[in-house]
Formats: sequence, C-alpha cells, structure tokens
Amino acid sequence: MSNLSSKKTRIIPILVLALLGGGAWYYVRTQPKAEAAAPVYYGNVDIRDVTLAFRVPGRLDEVRKSEGDHVEAGEVVAVLDKAPFELQLAQTRAAADVAAAQVKTVEAGARREDISQARALLAEKKTAHERAQNTFERIQRLEASGAATTQALIDARATAEQTKSAVDGAQATLNKLVNGTRSEEIIVAHSQAAQAQATVAIAELNLADTELKAKTTGTVVIRAIEPGAMVQAGSPALVVAFDDPVWVRAYAAQKDLGGVAPGTPVLVYTDARPDRPYSGQVGYVSPQAEFTPKNVETAELRSSLVYRFRVVVKEHDGGLRQGMPVTVRLTGGGPSAAKP
Repeated sequence: MSNLSSKKTRIIPILVLALLGGGAWYYVRTQPKAEAAAPVYYGNVDIRDVTLAFRVPGRLDEVRKSEGDHVEAGEVVAVLDKAPFELQLAQTRAAADVAAAQVKTVEAGARREDISQARALLAEKKTAHERAQNTFERIQRLEASGAATTQALIDARATAEQTKSAVDGAQATLNKLVNGTRSEEIIVAHSQAAQAQATVAIAELNLADTELKAKTTGTVVIRAIEPGAMVQAGSPALVVAFDDPVWVRAYAAQKDLGGVAPGTPVLVYTDARPDRPYSGQVGYVSPQAEFTPKNVETAELRSSLVYRFRVVVKEHDGGLRQGMPVTVRLTGGGPSAAKP
C-alpha cells in the first residue's frame, strides 16, 4: 500500500508538467505569428540654410530681423543707404535723355533754317574769295611791271588760297545739310541710346539691390551685420534656415537597399517625442558607399560600409532641429528589423 502511494506521488508532478507543456505548445501553435518589426535606420536632421548677402556695397542703414525671427519669402530683412544709388540713377537717366534726343536729331536731319544759313555763308565765302582773287591778279600784274613788291604778291596769293579753302568748307557743310544724315550716323546714335538705357537699367537694379530680401520662408539663425557698418558685395549678412522641407540623412547597409527605394514611406522618431513620429518618405539614395559617420549611432559596426539616403519630412511642427539624431523606421517589415 505504501508502494502504491509512493508511485502516485511521483506520477502526479509528471502529469502536471506534461499538461503545462502541452498547453504551452497548443497556445503557440494556435496564436498568429507576429509580424517582423519594421527595419530601423539611424541618422541626423539636415535642415538646409542659405546665406543672404547684398549684391552691391554700401553703408548698412537698417536690419529688420534678428536671430530666431521668422521670415517670409520676399520679405525685406535689411536695407542699405539708398542716397548714392538714387543719385546715380538720376545721372544715368539724364544721360539717356540726351542720347534719345540725339537720335531724334540725326533722324530728323537739318532744318530749313540751317540750310538757308549755310547757303548764305557759302555766298559770303565766295564773295570774299572773288575779292581776294581779284586782288591777287592785280598785284601780280603790278609786280611784273615793278610797281609792287614780291612780298605783296606772296601775301595776296595766300589770302586768295585761304578764301578758296573757306569756300570749300562752306560748300561741304551745305552739301551735308542738304543730303541729310548718313545711315551709319543713325546707327551710331541708336547704339549710344541703347547703351545709355542699359546704364539706367543697371542703376535701377543696383537701387533695388539695396533691399535684401529673403528668397524662402524660414528662421534667422545668424545675424552677422549691424546698422552703420560698411558692407561689401557678397559679404554674409544673415543666415536663414528653411522651414520646409526638412531632410534627414540616414544610412543603410547594402543588404537593406531594396527597402529604401525613393518614394518609400517612413516614420521618423526623435528622443523628444518617441511616441509621435513624423511622417516622411525616402527621396534619394546615394549610388556610392561610404563609411558610417562617427556621429551616427547604428546597430552595426561604425567601420561598416553603408549607403546614405535622404528622407524628406514635409509636415512637421518645428521640433526637428539641425543635427538632431533621429531614428528612421520603414512602415513595412524587413529582415533587419529592430525597435527604435
């Protein structure tokens, strides 16, 4: 009787263990298999920025934005002293008016009054020449008879030749007025007028460039100038970080490249809001392998070769900051799954 009782004592624990093991096996076999976790990659926020600079030099008159201020595309953020540029514009416009008037003058040709005056001058020069020529001929005869000196003859000849030259000049002037302006002179006048207008356009552009405008919406991160300073063309004035889009640089191993094709939707996690990821999509995958950057924490060895890819985050709340470490999870499953 005691042996039977001892056997029962040994059999009961074995049966209990068998029942527990069978129940566990049945539970595992009847439960649906858990889906593989989505692949995870690591990277940093890469917010683009632009350095704003004046295209013209001058004295800084006003800076309207400081670090941390929001700017809209097309908004004026700084202004140079405009007085020198306004004077230059007025000067070039006056020169352009003169050139335009010159074009009208050469195209219109000579006035009737100018032609009449030229003809009267020609007649006067001819009369003077006839008088000088007659005097020369008379002295020539006197010199031959010994009644006039040789010097008097020389002077009379010189006067006759001078008056003849004056007649030729007056005749050329009259011919020019009667025949009108040559086509080459008209072309030159038009070219000079076009050059003057181009100078005006440059002066207008320089005046407009005294206002420094933001080309895109963003936030001022650096203010490098102050009112009263003399700035050179191209010297940095303000640095503006773009609000949208925000990029994330992440890295994937070669075996995972099939899952990070451009257009692939992803979720971007930060330490500040681990339970509320940002939505984005893969926008670019580098064709060249590189060593993992030291500032990127990965599950792989730092020295392993990876491929950089870019994630575009279009909708965000401003919580993504330049250089911030992030975790990128693909929305689908994959062989390299891990928790963020």
